[in-house]
Amino acid sequence: MDIGQIINIGLWIIVIVWMGYEVYSYFQRKKASIELTEEEFKKDMRKVQLIDIREKKDFDVGHILGARNIPYSTFKTRSIEIRTDQPVYLYDNNKALSLRAALRLRKQKHTNIHHLKGGYRDWTGKTKTSY
Repeated sequence: MDIGQIINIGLWIIVIVWMGYEVYSYFQRKKASIELTEEEFKKDMRKVQLIDIREKKDFDVGHILGARNIPYSTFKTRSIEIRTDQPVYLYDNNKALSLRAALRLRKQKHTNIHHLKGGYRDWTGKTKTSY
């Protein structure tokens, strides 16, 4: 075996391990919260902690009426503001960050976590703008 083959095998091992980790992480994030349709989300959203994890500039352009903004960029430090004894509804533009935030909350002992299917991008309900 020459050095080129050894490097090639090493790179393939790295790629396979990385892909395995990404698949594992995806299922962990997906398992951390329950996905709700817009109708299901609207049904109880007045009784829960409704968290928009988009950045402030996006939140100011428009957000779901009643939502509180905790941007994902500050979520690690600000997630302690979210109560563990009440349900949490999360949303972002499409749900990718919501799943990551849900996983973080699950690690902090939250048990009742939901995210909006399709995110704010697909929301047709009431919204509010800060302008």
